[in-house]
Amino acid sequence: MSAQPSVLLVTVDCLRADHASFMGYSQPTTPFLDQVAADSMVFPKAITAGAPTYYSFPGILASRFPLALGREVVGIAPGEPTLATVLQHAGYRTAAYVAGNPYLSSRFGYAQGFEVFHDFLSEQLPQVGEAVPRARSRLNQQIAELAHRVSPLGRLYDELYFQYCHRMTASKCESWDSLRRFPAADVLVDQACDWLASLDQQPFFLWLHFMDPHAPYCPPAEALKSMGAERTRPERGHYLNATWNRTDLGVERLHKYRDEIVRLYDSGIRWVDTQLERLVEMLRNLSLWDSSVLVLTADHGEEFLDHAGRFHAPSQPYQEMLHVPFLMRVPGVKKMALSEAPFSHVHLAPTVLDAIGIEPQEAFEGRSCWAEAQRGGDWEWAVSESIGRCTNPMDEGKRMGGRLLVVQDRRYKLVLDFDRKREELFDLENDPRELRALPPEAEKSARVSLLRKALRHLERHADGFKRELAIRARVHEVGLEWKNSDMYSKTLAS
Repeated sequence: MSAQPSVLLVTVDCLRADHASFMGYSQPTTPFLDQVAADSMVFPKAITAGAPTYYSFPGILASRFPLALGREVVGIAPGEPTLATVLQHAGYRTAAYVAGNPYLSSRFGYAQGFEVFHDFLSEQLPQVGEAVPRARSRLNQQIAELAHRVSPLGRLYDELYFQYCHRMTASKCESWDSLRRFPAADVLVDQACDWLASLDQQPFFLWLHFMDPHAPYCPPAEALKSMGAERTRPERGHYLNATWNRTDLGVERLHKYRDEIVRLYDSGIRWVDTQLERLVEMLRNLSLWDSSVLVLTADHGEEFLDHAGRFHAPSQPYQEMLHVPFLMRVPGVKKMALSEAPFSHVHLAPTVLDAIGIEPQEAFEGRSCWAEAQRGGDWEWAVSESIGRCTNPMDEGKRMGGRLLVVQDRRYKLVLDFDRKREELFDLENDPRELRALPPEAEKSARVSLLRKALRHLERHADGFKRELAIRARVHEVGLEWKNSDMYSKTLAS
């Protein structure tokens, strides 16, 4: 590599580890990355610092646990060191293309360190209406209330109303593009290629965040064909997504649609893989690939009724949510068989910096594992945390619930739910799907060991609370609330 290698960070929203073919998945979701993985370090058990997105990305970019600045803070604090700010300070050209995820916007501090930051949030994508309108007419609402007084009649009414609404909107499903809520991977790669072509000889840091596997699952027809699902039409995709989003259906009825939904999800992953191949070809044409480090991971996974849930609720801290792929290609460094122990995302930024010869920030909570990675790794445990009831961080009240803390080592996983006052210990070796927690009297030594690690984690944050960063973040948020208030508008008008 050159003295200053470039860094390409790829994050894929909702990509669970067991759905990447380079991680052993039986479906060909990542054929290009399979080839890259042959010459890369693939971490078998990377664990996100929290889930979903608003709890995971402080760990990825800022090497900091999501609740280290308090429950009130979401995102990156103003002036907080990140992978981007460190590399920009080191003279790197920096750009980020983020596919419309509102929690990765400049509002939450993610534009810091990027000379080009495009989050696509101001652009309107073509969208078809929902299968079931959020607000029913007054007459329909009255009928629904009467029907639900008799349980079987209520379920029948819900089904008839759903089917009626779907038929009314199905005619608008002209293409997969008409269903999509986020820009597809090819849109991001087009812009990234233009930016790369404009660079001089300076090293670059490019971050791409793809949303293709995120719900609603609306992959391009080309990706469906690659996955053998070309017969699935846009109107069927609209129906499947609307059905999967219904709150009135139980797990048994939803299971009928699971396989089709998973095929759509897998096709979204395949489209990201296809576009990454195109991006790397561009890097090769510009003679940049051989001096570029590729880091690929996900912010969290996705649930498909594994534990009776869907999507990625923070209250579901199972491995399908926390275990994510992590691939790191460093030119000139041979592939190693890495440790099966959990590798925390908080170590990602310092490890990447160390790999390219840049000193990690002292403010980072994680540490560089680069030396250990080149020997096979000897990291031992990982922590993940969230507020279980915080399904909408825009609502400050929902951020203030009890902490959900997960500590895991090579074999055991301890879940501490402070809201529900519940403690669960899982044996991931004998129960990898986490279907039954161990009884309280079982594996006491493992339980005690993980409880001590949990206590150490909590004490560390209590003793080293980053008050200045927390205050900056709160002042920033109050300022945004003020600008959005009626009082601010009246002040400007006066």
